[in-house]
Amino acid sequence: MARKPRNIDLTQVSEWDDGTVRRKEDYLAAEEPLEIRVDAEPLSVTMRTPGHDRELAAGFLLTEGIVQRREQIISIDENAGDRDANRANVVLAKLTPESAPDTEKLRRNFFAASSCGICGKASIDSIRARTLEPPSPNFRLDPDVLVRLPEALRESQAVFGRTGGLHAAGLFDADGKLLVLREDIGRHNAVDKAIGWALLEDRIPLADAVMLVSGRGGFEIVQKAIAAGIPIVASVSAPSSLAVRLARELRLTLIGFLRGRRFVIYAGEERIGER
Repeated sequence: MARKPRNIDLTQVSEWDDGTVRRKEDYLAAEEPLEIRVDAEPLSVTMRTPGHDRELAAGFLLTEGIVQRREQIISIDENAGDRDANRANVVLAKLTPESAPDTEKLRRNFFAASSCGICGKASIDSIRARTLEPPSPNFRLDPDVLVRLPEALRESQAVFGRTGGLHAAGLFDADGKLLVLREDIGRHNAVDKAIGWALLEDRIPLADAVMLVSGRGGFEIVQKAIAAGIPIVASVSAPSSLAVRLARELRLTLIGFLRGRRFVIYAGEERIGER
């Protein structure tokens, strides 16, 4: 019988506290490989926290430019491994014939590790050369709504609350209502899961949504957001220089250091203000 991966593991640890040592149980965020296959051909392997694997695969296909619309995906099946031992760690996507990629070429360019969603690219230039459209210029977000989002994100992070070891990506509407939140040990996977949810719900492009990510706003996060049509990306930490450059070039609003009632606008300040 196939083993079902868990998103949380329990382990025994020793805790040192001001000279006193005690044994206790501790929760760990799980990390396992997920192989994404397209029409039975292996495409990519990513280290992820199990859960929402269909959304992760769908988001990956969209943000990496393999598909652009929901109707290009015929099906996405979990538990698609050939053996019981790996069945739960394989997702199989079937695409329409005109969407089927050159998997051999793509396989040479893709490998995602949990620390960096862009490390497997042949080069950064291969991403910037894609025909990514600027997000909608008409979306506006009230600053008072923006500053409430981090608390809403934290309150909804179920796994993080038990392990303290996961990144989160949340999609919100212009009123600050949480549309979806996804967690993963890799921040780029959390983003792909949230975007994959939107794709499978036929809500792409996300022209009227803001995405908030825990941690920093790196280049790969901005690239994925633009691919999904998201006009505003915010993070509680700093963006990278390349993320800022890409956001300015493609006119995405990029927010950093969103903490308390303070934030820094690195690009696209025209979208922040009263509607």
